[in-house]
Amino acid sequence: MNFIESIKERAKKNKKTIVLPESMDRRVLEAACKARDEEIADIIILGNLEEISKNNSDLIFDNIRFINPNTSEDTEKLINQLVEIRKNKGMSYDEAKNLLLTDYMYYACMLVKTGQADGVVSGACHSTANTLRPSLQIIKTAPGVKLVSAFFLMVVPNCEYGENGIFIFGDSGLEQNPDPEKLAAIAASSAKSFELLVQSEPKVAFLSHSTKGSAKHADVDKVVAAVEIAKREYPNIKMDGELQADAALVPSIAASKAPGSEVAGHANVLIFPDLDAGNIGYKLVQRLAKAEAYGPICQGIAKPVNDLSRGCSVDDIVGVIAITSVQAHGI
Repeated sequence: MNFIESIKERAKKNKKTIVLPESMDRRVLEAACKARDEEIADIIILGNLEEISKNNSDLIFDNIRFINPNTSEDTEKLINQLVEIRKNKGMSYDEAKNLLLTDYMYYACMLVKTGQADGVVSGACHSTANTLRPSLQIIKTAPGVKLVSAFFLMVVPNCEYGENGIFIFGDSGLEQNPDPEKLAAIAASSAKSFELLVQSEPKVAFLSHSTKGSAKHADVDKVVAAVEIAKREYPNIKMDGELQADAALVPSIAASKAPGSEVAGHANVLIFPDLDAGNIGYKLVQRLAKAEAYGPICQGIAKPVNDLSRGCSVDDIVGVIAITSVQAHGI
């Protein structure tokens, strides 16, 4: 059984309710039907069922719950609850109503906030900002978490490295240029996500163009400082750095470049120094190694809300629905 199938099996055993707000995207509708057929989650789609069915007559939406924000009897209550949540920001009734009726991501987050759903998957046709802004305003960060970050769960075929070819790449989707404190927090969250999703021990490598002082630069200093902070604040997680990618992954190179490291040569969680490196890295591995890339998966939000790449396929969306369900198991 491959990795994503094992995630689906875990999702089936404890089905969660996942909201899909992008009913205007055909891929999302197909993914909803596939997720239902595979029984990996109970699905809520936001939109007008009659109109959606008319425009997608080949799809059968039995056993999928549709909520039309414009006609739902719950909408008035959700408007008032959103006003209460955002009262310190001066939100008015009319502003809350406009958000819920024109931006379905806000409606989806309110369903999660009020316990009617367990998670949200969006981003097939919206930006990361459009996906994350409502979640941070409504659902907010999890207790004790310093920041929200994102990772890609990479499944590389025929790969001897990582956890049988499984890796987490962080942050590859959200935090543009994290300082050492943020980089350390991203590493800790990514280790926790790896443990939850892969069910194996995380071995975290802070990546750089330098290994153990082989190069001198302010960018290297940032990574070195992050490693020091991470080891001090999260002593129970196996972490090391700064490491070049080959030293992090290949045992023979690790033995030469970073002898004595318990992470070098065995890393399965790769922490990139900035978003440029993380985004470039995951796309190269996805395209050149024909890897499965699931994400950006968010971490640090009080309930799971996940972004999709706008180039995602139907199967990608189904995979992220399953991952979101399993994340909800850990809440």
